[in-house]
Amino acid sequence: MSDDQLQSRLGALIYDAAPESTASVQLRSHYGLYVDGVFRDGAENQHFVTINPATEETLASVTQASAHDVDLAVRAARRAYDDVWSTMPGAERAKYLFRVARLIQERARELAVVETLDNGKPIRESRDVDIPLAAAHFFYYAGWADKLDFAGFGPAPKPLGVAGQIIPWNFPLMMAAWKLAPALAAGNTCVLKPAETTPLTALLLAEIFEQAELPAGVVNILTGDGSVGAAIVDHPGIDKIAFTGSTEVGRQIQRHVAGSSKHLTLELGGKGANIVFDDAPLDEVVEGIIDGIFFNQGHVCCAGSRLLVQETIEDELLRRLTRRVEQLRVGDPLDKNTDVGAINSAAQLARVEEITASGELEGATRFSSSCPLPEKGFWFAPTIFSNVSQSQRVAREEIFGPVLSVLNFRTPDEAVAKANNTTYGLACGVWSEKGSRTMWVAERLRAGVVWANTYNRFDPASPFGGVRQSGFGREGGRQGLEAYLDV
Repeated sequence: MSDDQLQSRLGALIYDAAPESTASVQLRSHYGLYVDGVFRDGAENQHFVTINPATEETLASVTQASAHDVDLAVRAARRAYDDVWSTMPGAERAKYLFRVARLIQERARELAVVETLDNGKPIRESRDVDIPLAAAHFFYYAGWADKLDFAGFGPAPKPLGVAGQIIPWNFPLMMAAWKLAPALAAGNTCVLKPAETTPLTALLLAEIFEQAELPAGVVNILTGDGSVGAAIVDHPGIDKIAFTGSTEVGRQIQRHVAGSSKHLTLELGGKGANIVFDDAPLDEVVEGIIDGIFFNQGHVCCAGSRLLVQETIEDELLRRLTRRVEQLRVGDPLDKNTDVGAINSAAQLARVEEITASGELEGATRFSSSCPLPEKGFWFAPTIFSNVSQSQRVAREEIFGPVLSVLNFRTPDEAVAKANNTTYGLACGVWSEKGSRTMWVAERLRAGVVWANTYNRFDPASPFGGVRQSGFGREGGRQGLEAYLDV
């Protein structure tokens, strides 16, 4: 059978719908703020709605916090820090974190469905990646809570105090776990702000904190727009700011924090290079490329959005890659067969469309999947640009969508030079059967994370973070504790 015949047959495969049941989910019609251990209305009684990006249907009404609400939350966190959490033995703090981790596992199906409804990502990603990793982070840092003296940060390290934490919309529950688990293990209390478009799993996590009988005020969750984050950053009662999001907002936060005593860690944008040498196993590489850029609709700060291919295999790899992209299923995120879900918001879809249009105007060759797109919701077909030059926007700017730019190289030196030709420095991947070549390249890449013969692999014991305009500080691993200790 020829390749064309095989593609025709593969592209014609019929899948029966396999939607995940929503019976496990009972969302409230309205959610308040979680402050000092209870849900309460905001001081200004303002609300907004969060919608399903796949259908544009309203999921729930959510409270818009005010500066007064931020002050109440910070004061509650300070009382909990002074009176309970910082003085509690690490072994006792660990019990709460273990309890939270187990409850996340027990409510995993519910959390996965809500994450998919609110975010638009495929249910198999929420179910198999986001929720298990969130639980794993609480388990991992629960193990550290009574071992801080042996973490390598000196004798008797002390917590910082009250941590203000601002998380993005691409991995809502997982990012909450990345922030909260190490901070709590180290003895800090927290004021967490989830993204405006994806607040629901953070609010369900507040319910889990209630179930776990976490002392009041140890974690406070404030929902709302960017003004809430700004009020957290500026509040004098905050000792530490941890932010994950865009480089532009990260710069603003750094300017506000400069000159104060606040500690700061930033995990910002990226334009990751996925480097493929001519000895790499192409079928495995294709799957790695797919995971690197189309996982979570490309809404990944460390996405392998720049594919650097050794020119001797460029044509063959592109042939295999475009064939595979044609087979990706785009549609209902709750369907277990779906590979690519909905773009998170209308605003993000507009940005993806605008930068993609610039790629064509600047002379790159566009290939987009011929998959049908639903009429309602926010959708974008997986797209590959070839014949890309480094000066084009699709090669320079973070698109944060399912768009891949392909460049070529001849030598390892050229690959490294092109990979490093970016203002970012979050993550890269290297594909080669030669371990010595892989290590040689990895040592020269200016990135916080380098994956070898894989991409987008995360583990709570492994540190993650960037350099240059991708931020500073690390989350995960022993290094993730340092950001929340006075060392």
